[in-house]
Amino acid sequence: MQVRQRRVLGVDPGLTRCGVGVVEGVPGRPCVMIDYTVIGSDPDADLADRLLHLDRSLAELIARHQPESVAVERVFSQHNVRTVMGTAQAAAVAVLAAARAGLPVRTYTPSEVKAAVTGSGQADKKQVTTMVTRLLRLDAPPRPADAADALALAICHIWRGGTRDRLSEAIRTAKGRQ
Repeated sequence: MQVRQRRVLGVDPGLTRCGVGVVEGVPGRPCVMIDYTVIGSDPDADLADRLLHLDRSLAELIARHQPESVAVERVFSQHNVRTVMGTAQAAAVAVLAAARAGLPVRTYTPSEVKAAVTGSGQADKKQVTTMVTRLLRLDAPPRPADAADALALAICHIWRGGTRDRLSEAIRTAKGRQ
């Protein structure tokens, strides 16, 4: 049975800088980068306007690239509560944008993503960027790091989430036959 290519939109949530990367591939094989960008917003702007800008930008990217699913970095506790609040709000907007488009969403911890692309859940940002550049066979590293992280999320989902999704589908199909 041939496994078909999957297109995934990865989101590294952030209120000031939200990385977005689109990757296509199959589990266990090299992926192809389709696009990446960083959605920025002015830290001095009204929160509602910033969130609306993020929502509209993500909706436009979803419509343009037609991903089959969305991978979002799971927010983890940081020492700076203000930073984690903005990250959590941006993550919620990303999940909502995907849900509004009818797309499945999977969240991954930073260590899951690092382990998927580097082999170590303790890798630093430079190692992740280096591996994303190699795995996608890019001429230059994606910049800024938020973009590389978003591409890493998409790769992680193709390699790990794709397998999970196929297992879940097989279980649903088997249950439907009973």
